[in-house]
Amino acid sequence: MGAIPIVWSSAQLATTGGLQTIGRRPGNTSMSYRHSAFLALVALVCCVLVATGSFAEKAHTMRKEAFGVTPQGSPVELYTFTNAHGLEVRAINYGGIIVSLRVPDKPGQLDDVVLGFDGLQGYLDNKPYFGAIIGRYGNRIAGAQFKLDGVSHTLAANNGPNTLHGGNIGFNKIIWKAEPFDNERGVGLILRHTSPDGDEGYPGNLNVEVTYTLTDQNELIFDYKATTDKATPINLTQHAYFNLAGEGHGDVLGHLLMLNADRFTPVDKTLIPLGELRSVKNTPLDFTKPTAIGARINQNDEQLMLGHGYDHNFVINRTGNGPELAARVREPETGRVVEVYTTEPGVQFYSGNFLDGIAGKNGHIYKQRFGFCLETQHFPDSPNQPGFPSTILRPGETYRSRTMYRFSVEK
Repeated sequence: MGAIPIVWSSAQLATTGGLQTIGRRPGNTSMSYRHSAFLALVALVCCVLVATGSFAEKAHTMRKEAFGVTPQGSPVELYTFTNAHGLEVRAINYGGIIVSLRVPDKPGQLDDVVLGFDGLQGYLDNKPYFGAIIGRYGNRIAGAQFKLDGVSHTLAANNGPNTLHGGNIGFNKIIWKAEPFDNERGVGLILRHTSPDGDEGYPGNLNVEVTYTLTDQNELIFDYKATTDKATPINLTQHAYFNLAGEGHGDVLGHLLMLNADRFTPVDKTLIPLGELRSVKNTPLDFTKPTAIGARINQNDEQLMLGHGYDHNFVINRTGNGPELAARVREPETGRVVEVYTTEPGVQFYSGNFLDGIAGKNGHIYKQRFGFCLETQHFPDSPNQPGFPSTILRPGETYRSRTMYRFSVEK
């Protein structure tokens, strides 16, 4: 696969080109030696500043390369893109998986903060759903069935009696059509897929578009869009596992988590919501103030025991229809911070309870709680829970959702 040409930023072009305009004006042959020497010194300093990255902002870059071939013979492509500050995202068109996300720490050292695998084979198996787009329906649907407009629909029971993350072959296991872009909003990928009528038991031909945008404000934005020709449930999300100390660098129990949520949806023994919106007050699920993930994770609490830790949907304190702060996480040693904003009503906080010694990137072994997820979403089992916000998309409507990860450093 040939590489996509690098697009230089206008700032770089202006800087390097601007040096060529310094000098004598047309017809002026009497410039003083002192003036010429001064201009030469300015040009030299500017060249040094550009070379060291201290003067002009860096360009966005986008590169495409091969990442292997699926057992069905489909080529998988890897896209690597960076913003003006050097933040780097690497994503593949298989499952829309984010295989690497490099962000700086307090001294400015870049490190990969998402869990994953070194090669395609790991992602073909990928039971933890590392870094993947999840659909048609993120999270669980009770009993692997739902009724819509009087018609019963049976789904794959791939998580005990329930359906999880779209079924046996969800959006995490398909090849997406990928289109890279670089514009004034940022650099990234547009991923498209058509899920046919009856796919994994869901009705309707569903046309899906997911856009990844890396901005120069150190934001990674996920824009979801979909239309259908039959009424169908939809609940798309991204399943990145984070460790802000760097992937493979121990557990995440010392990360400080704030969730902008006064309520959560308690679950039964198969992790299906009971239909109640319960207050987090006086429970170990209260993260309304920054608290270490591990501070109460082993308490004798029914909900923690059912989830083997945190694996719960939190009801975001919304004030409008736009993106709302859902969560903030800080890793004290590196100073890395991620803030999650979303238009969704909920966020699933998962503390990596079922990581069981998975062989990950760079020879690292991912043990229990070596990563956490913040999956923005509508609530689990909404098609069977009339009291929850609706997840039904109908013909003539357009599904839209936005989630943003904003990265920074707190020294």
